[in-house]
Order: sequence, then C-alpha cells, then structure tokens
Amino acid sequence: MPRRYIEEILRARVYDVAQETPLDRATRLSDRLGNNILLKREDAQQVFSFKLRGAYNKIYSLDEASRRRGVVAASAGNHAQGVALAGRELDVPTTIVMPTTTPGIKVETVRRLGGKAVLFGDSYDEANERALGLAEESGLSFIHPFDDPKVIAGQGTIGMEILRQHADPIEAIFVPVGGGGLIAGVAAYVKHVRLDIRVIGVEPEDAPTLHDAMKAGRRVKLRQVGLFADGVAVRQIGKETFRVARALVDEVVLVNTDQICAAIKDIYDDTRSVAEPAGALAVAGIKQYLADHPMQDKDLVAILSGANINFDRLRHVAERTEIGENREALLAVQIPEKPGSFLRFCKLLGKRGITEFNYRYADEKEAQVFCGVELRDNETEKERLLATLKARGYAVVDMTDNETAKLHIRYMVGGHAPQAVNERVYRFVFPERPGALLNFLSGLSRGWNISLFHYRNHGAAYGRVLVGIQLEPKERKAFEAFMKEKGYRYTDETENPAYRLFASGG
Repeated sequence: MPRRYIEEILRARVYDVAQETPLDRATRLSDRLGNNILLKREDAQQVFSFKLRGAYNKIYSLDEASRRRGVVAASAGNHAQGVALAGRELDVPTTIVMPTTTPGIKVETVRRLGGKAVLFGDSYDEANERALGLAEESGLSFIHPFDDPKVIAGQGTIGMEILRQHADPIEAIFVPVGGGGLIAGVAAYVKHVRLDIRVIGVEPEDAPTLHDAMKAGRRVKLRQVGLFADGVAVRQIGKETFRVARALVDEVVLVNTDQICAAIKDIYDDTRSVAEPAGALAVAGIKQYLADHPMQDKDLVAILSGANINFDRLRHVAERTEIGENREALLAVQIPEKPGSFLRFCKLLGKRGITEFNYRYADEKEAQVFCGVELRDNETEKERLLATLKARGYAVVDMTDNETAKLHIRYMVGGHAPQAVNERVYRFVFPERPGALLNFLSGLSRGWNISLFHYRNHGAAYGRVLVGIQLEPKERKAFEAFMKEKGYRYTDETENPAYRLFASGG
C-alpha cells in the first residue's frame, strides 16, 4: 500500500498552484516546552490552507472530456477555495455547494476565484448530498474533499517536503484530522521513507472520528460532532483514508476547545499569524502529548493546516485562551450576605489578578459570586486556592471545565427566579443565518413559556443558546420530541451546578 502512494505522491501535480511552505521553528514555544517545535506553514498557501494541493492534483488527473463538463464539490471553506482555484488555473468550470450557514466572506472568495457557489442546506451533509445529485444530473466530476487517492497523494506532498526540509531526526509529526486525507497522505510518505518517525493524529474531543474508528477497529459514524474546529467537523472518516491511517498512524491525541484556543495564541506569539481552530490542532496536540509523555530536546513537527478564521471568532478564542493554558480558574463561591464579606473574600485571593467578578444579591443570608482568577502556577495553584477557600469555610465549586458556565452563565449572572416554576434549561445550537434566531423562537411558540434566554454569536456557522422553559412534568417529553423533530441539537442543563447556583427558577 505505501509503495503505491509513494509513486502517486512523487508524481502529484501540485506546484502549479501550491508553494513549498516553510518549516519554521516556533522559538518561544520551543523554549517553553523544552523541545524543538517546528511548524509546517500551510497557512502560507495562497488560499491559506493545504487543501489546494489535493484538489488541484485530482482535477489535473481528469481527462479532457471530464474537464470540459466541469466539476462539483461540497464544502464550507478550505476545500471549496482549493477546488475553485484549481478550476481557474486549469480552465475547468467549478460548482461548489456550500451550506447556507457559510460565512459570506468564504462564499465571496469562491466566486472571486471563478467558482459558482450554490448555497444549499444547513449542514455539510445536506450540501454534500446536493453536490452528489448535481454530479449525477449534469455529468460533473465530484471532487471529494478527502476520500480519493489523488486527493490523498496531493496532501502527501506535505510529508515529502517535511523530510526534505529537515534531515535531522524527527521524533513525531502531528497532523490535524477531519476526514483523514491529510494524515493518510503524510503517513503514507513518511512511513515509507522514515519508519522511525511517529505519525500522530490530533482531533477535537468532540469530533474523534479517527480515534473512535481505531479503537473500534472499523469506521464509526459519530452521532454529532463539535462545531468549534469546523475544518475537521466530520462525522465519519473516509473509507480509503481509514484503510491507510489504520495501518500507518501510531496514535491519536484528543484536545478540547480551550487547548485549541491556547494553541492559536501560541502560534500567534511565534509567527504573528492567526490560525483557524482546525489549523492549530497539531500544536495543541504536541502540548498534550508532552504532558502525557515528558521528553526533552526532541524535534516535533506540527502541521499548521490553515488560517481561514472569521474575525468575529477571535473574541471567543481570546476568552478561552487563558483557561486552555491553565492560567485562569473560574469559581462559584458562596459568601455571607453581610458587610465586609466582599473584602474578606478578596483578601483571601491575595495579589492574584481578578479576570472577572460577577455578583448578584440572592437573599439576606447568602450571596453567590462568579469570579475568574488569574493563575501563575497553573493547576497546582488552583488546587491550593480551592483548598484555602474551603478551609476558611467557603462553599466553592470549580467551574473551569463547565461548558455552560463558560459559554453562558458567566455573562448572565443575575440571580434566581423563584417565580419561574417548573423551569427546565436547555443548551441549543442552531444554524447561524439571517432569520435563524427568529425561526428558533417561533418554533418555541406552542404555549411553552420562555423564562430564561441567553444567545451569543461567536462568528461561527452555528449559534449557541441557553433557554429556560416552564414545563409541567408531563410536557417535557412532548417538548423534547418537538425539538428533535425540528432538528435542533440540545443538551438538558437543568442539573448543571452553574445554573443551579446562579440562575435557577422555582
């Protein structure tokens, strides 16, 4: 199997549009981690992503008749731009089906590159189904984003470049994983030439497509995937990509949203480039790997796969970065409701920086404080602080890893609502497009009373909402059935301590 791909990679036609990107040392990160961290800068491509390699190689391989008819693809971002650029360079008509939730800047980029952008459906799966339909109806060649040998070979040229650029020993190459085209191509080349180099995939904890497939020994289809790292938000790894990865990939590391945000900052500090969440996965993976496998003075390569991030998302990234580096703790603390309590509590915090402080009068005996505290000694300092507060008699709950607290409660600490009887709280995501919020609210107008509502737009394809609904016990099943019927993904947060402590109803 590797030999077949070696030949394909060596013959891959990518440099008509792609450049051999730099392999740069991340000086600050290397010094901090005690290892030599090298960044393969695929964010430096003209479409700010590696995807143009595979797309161009595939389209170039088509016969003349297929090129004249044109090609079609489904994508919400980087693959779309790669296909459109390849089509422009090869004079091949391109049609890209994009979800209606795709940010306008990405749609306009496709059109600027000469592609025809067709907006269809709320998700990639719906757009992909439509693209396959167009391919069959119009005789267009479908350009798969990852599960195609020509696409895999095009991405494999990255592995070829890394080994050519760095002849010294490499401990491991870390590769972001979505559908698997990139890691399959890189692993096929690297393992043929340098069997001693470990190839390690990195995925978000909420989109473990390769991780779960390798654990099960077969491809699995995830019920749902997280949306933060949208460039790798794939429910099932490709058939061919899994065949290759299963044989050649050494390990898969999982990281969370906060770790990805911290990695985006790490990359910025060293390069002044802003990676997209999927693009920063490999750096987050290196940090997690070193935490699990301490080592010194090793050469570790991270593929920085892309930098197509919406500017609006930077606010959310910045908010989560300090937590991802274990430099901030979020705490819920109960203090006596009497003069001097605030002062005594703040004295216990000492000279630690306060990143936020939210307070709301609850009753005449007790008050709940939601606060962010700067940490200088990472996790150890947080545990010491928690122990100190508990020793002084404070009831404290660590909210640092509570997603609902970080997404919603920290922005809406306003007290309890005893009059909101039978309140249940749900966390939703829904497609972010004009009118989506109105449609969402209209869907709740069947006699159910909304008693709590918090919505934030993070510049992503999906909006996040926390909703309180007053439901008689017998109404709960009907409400949840209605939400499933409408296709809304939700999580019941009624028992979440963040809600219970700061915003619960009666």
